[in-house]
Amino acid sequence: MAITAEMVKELRERTGAGMMDCKKALTETGGDIDKAIELLREKGLAAAAKKTGRIAAEGLVDTLVEGNAAVIAEINCETDFVANTDGFKELVSETIALILKEKPADTAALMQLAYDGATFEEYLKSKIANTGENITVRRFRVLEAASENENITSYIHLNGKIGVLVHAKADSADAVKSETFTELMKDLALQIAAANPQVVNRNQVSAEKLEEERKIYRAQALQEGKPEKIVDKIVDGRMSKYYSEVCLLEQEFIREDKMTVDAYIKQVAKSLGTNIEVLDFVRFERGEGIEKKVDDLAAEVAKMTNQ
Repeated sequence: MAITAEMVKELRERTGAGMMDCKKALTETGGDIDKAIELLREKGLAAAAKKTGRIAAEGLVDTLVEGNAAVIAEINCETDFVANTDGFKELVSETIALILKEKPADTAALMQLAYDGATFEEYLKSKIANTGENITVRRFRVLEAASENENITSYIHLNGKIGVLVHAKADSADAVKSETFTELMKDLALQIAAANPQVVNRNQVSAEKLEEERKIYRAQALQEGKPEKIVDKIVDGRMSKYYSEVCLLEQEFIREDKMTVDAYIKQVAKSLGTNIEVLDFVRFERGEGIEKKVDDLAAEVAKMTNQ
């Protein structure tokens, strides 16, 4: 019996399995929809779609640097048990390698890439079926160095809880290849992982964000009963503290708190006889911003008892 696109579509809608899996199941069952559903259930593929709605806040942040390009990605699952399995770690490695090779624009584009004889989306669904947990590629970024004067360094903290890419350049390729520059890049990556800056410098903070912060600090000063004539100075002081928290270059250097990161970079640059500029950085922390479900066993038992 010929397998039509409509049959594949119906089976996919009823099971949530990938298109290639649906087509194979229909082929094996001679086009019988009900038997194909049973076959997919036996393989665990029909259940994969149901798992995709569950919260996935565990997992790993990982990086890969090859040549002049680097990728950082956060891939989530539901439990740290699965996150620590060799199978999940292999999936993470395969995913970031694919991203670095193909450089998709976003996660939607990633899902449509050809992979392992199907699409990456279908491949991922097969992994969901195998693990019994929802797995998501939450986010990724690719950075590329434009010349030999640039370097991208990666750092993974706490076995994949935090990942960092930092991108910087110097006036000469020789300076970038030096051990001193390599050490600087490692220090910057550690700084970003530990201190969580939001931007490289204050010029990258949007005007809207600055206005918002100033309004907050002004309101706080007035509520504290500060005289109107000194409120602006108080606001300026608090803005300076704000910059020292969110701007990488203005943060206290973690290895020497008596100097800023900017001062440290200039110190290294002077020793190398060059100029050094931090171009960009990316910091992903596993599960940040995801609202995790907290199970209250006592409340669940009480609810069941009342019912």
